Amino acid sequence: MKLVTSLLAAAAFSFPGTVVVIATASMPLPIAAQQQVKNHPRYKVVVIGTFGGPQSVSFFGQARSLNDRGTLVGQADTSVPDPSYPDFNPLLGSDPFTQHGFLWRDDKLTDLGALPGLSSSQVSWVNDAGDAVGISTTGNLDPVTGFPAANAVAWIDGQMINLGTLDGGYESLGIAINDEGEIARISSNSTPDPISMLGLGTQTRSFFWRDGAMQDIGTLGVPDAFALVINNRGQVTGISYETSLAIAPFVWERGEIRNLGNLGGTSGYPTWINNRGQNVGFSNLPGDTTAHPFLWTEAEGMKDLGTLGGTFGFANWINDSGEIVGASTNQSGLVLAFVWKKGVMSSLGTLLGDPCSVAININSTGQVVGSSVTNCSSDSGRAFLWDNGGPLVDLNTFVPSGAGLTLTQGAYINDRGEILATGVLPSGDLRSVLLIPCAKDNNNDAGCRD
Repeated sequence: MKLVTSLLAAAAFSFPGTVVVIATASMPLPIAAQQQVKNHPRYKVVVIGTFGGPQSVSFFGQARSLNDRGTLVGQADTSVPDPSYPDFNPLLGSDPFTQHGFLWRDDKLTDLGALPGLSSSQVSWVNDAGDAVGISTTGNLDPVTGFPAANAVAWIDGQMINLGTLDGGYESLGIAINDEGEIARISSNSTPDPISMLGLGTQTRSFFWRDGAMQDIGTLGVPDAFALVINNRGQVTGISYETSLAIAPFVWERGEIRNLGNLGGTSGYPTWINNRGQNVGFSNLPGDTTAHPFLWTEAEGMKDLGTLGGTFGFANWINDSGEIVGASTNQSGLVLAFVWKKGVMSSLGTLLGDPCSVAININSTGQVVGSSVTNCSSDSGRAFLWDNGGPLVDLNTFVPSGAGLTLTQGAYINDRGEILATGVLPSGDLRSVLLIPCAKDNNNDAGCRD
């Protein structure tokens, strides 16, 4: 089961000219990382099962796998071997078992199925109504690549809809669905393209879908365009080629695509757009040897958020209050999680013993989740929670002893304080894990840990 989870790997992919050197020299740990937690939160840990196979996972980063009503989506292995394994599809990856999208709600795991045949499906996004989008193989082969073909699908009112492809293409992917039921998706077409963003040999185009009608988002001058996120205003953000060597972030709204610009380099990459239309991401600086996090607003355009004293940084998320999280190098070259509020970037520190950290997500109340790491070139280590000024809390604290489960990433936190985490078993198999807050005044909540 293949998921692109490394944010640093994503930066390297998106910025082929960027060289990121992360030092591992030792330094004194931030004071906050060494303090004791004064107000202990309490959580119940729910490990999401499978459909008979070894793994279950949920997307995070540029995805919303957990909504504000506690519904979680992802994909889980079945016990049925995948007949196409080990063939590799860039949209689905390669897995020895067929996978089915799942929906978990109120302790019930639902198999969302897949398109007919021995097909696999994955779910990337769920809105507050419980409708979801993702991808499913079709049972056919892509004649251009020879890989199993896959189509964008949506699960609306419990029914699976094949969103199809564009102009003779064979591949598509459902990216995101907002609370209005509007969908951003991408599709290949039949026009040969040696620099295809999907790596499928043909052009990649992005589409806005509403009530069965599709609208091409367009490009910034050179095919391709890759939609990444949609907000509740129907604004779509993504990347498009400006030239064959330059990638630019864009925002699309009501038929108009707009170039968000850059910080002096040839490439930029958006990671999130909030419901106020504010974009964050990272952009190369002049010379394309490093990148800084940015904030883009309609009024001010692209703003360099700076760093924690180092040369490199990236923003991962912005909430509707304009609070931003990500990671940045400091003067010693170590990568540290940050929160940016009202023009000030502050380090969140690390868990005791770790040199580096990355903040992945922030909710509307300012709670932050991410990972504290020993290997500074990775974003996978120990999952943490940061709660409005308090020290980092190791989420592994809440895993029952003997469970044999390590939480490596705090991947998403919704506005109810429920946390999606990535769990790893001793076998190396992955599990989606949900941490549900417990009432502070009820000591009898089953499964709650302090």
